[in-house]
Amino acid sequence: MTTSSVLTPTDRGLQQSVIDELDWTPGVHPATIGVAVIGGVVTLAGEVASLPERIAAERAALRVEGVRTVANELTVHGTVEASASDEEIARHVNEVLAWTTALPAGAVTASVHDGAVILTGTVDWDYQRRTARKAVQGVQFVRLVDNRIELTRRVSARDAGERIRNALRRDALIDAHNITVAVSDTTVRLTGVVRSFEERREAERAAWNSPHVQHVDNRITVEGQILVEGAAR
Repeated sequence: MTTSSVLTPTDRGLQQSVIDELDWTPGVHPATIGVAVIGGVVTLAGEVASLPERIAAERAALRVEGVRTVANELTVHGTVEASASDEEIARHVNEVLAWTTALPAGAVTASVHDGAVILTGTVDWDYQRRTARKAVQGVQFVRLVDNRIELTRRVSARDAGERIRNALRRDALIDAHNITVAVSDTTVRLTGVVRSFEERREAERAAWNSPHVQHVDNRITVEGQILVEGAAR
């Protein structure tokens, strides 16, 4: 039996809060989404019309106070009338990549199978990888994006750790005092405790903005919550 309080709602109350947040989120249709809650762990199940809706639903659930983690089991499903061949999807994906000014011409390539897109190539910055993924996620009929884009190899910098710490201090969304930065060669490890999932993501983005970083091992935890690898970034 669970007990309720201002800071720790019952699973029933938390379930309703998640449903309300889904209903409040533009582009999400909660009527097709099932919400189950056990011990603060939320499971989203059902079918949605697009990949952006699937991502938006997960992020909406993560915004709800008291949610410890989200298991996103939503599937992207289109009707027979609303479908496209892999060839058509690939053509639209390639057009979007070509129009995305943040990406160097020809740096990213895409392959499509059953509506799932695999992105490959090499870019200089992590924000370019994220931009490519976000652009492709918005293409109609895309069910999944597997982002395999790599970063250009660079030598490590002695002052990379201090640069990242300074970037964290400048960011108004981050309490830098609660985050520890350790750099080994071109890999950054982040540890500590923050107040929200958004603060955790923001700290990781700040680390990726260093020009010498090839990998970020984000081990920051959120107060009173459990993290699941692969949560919406």
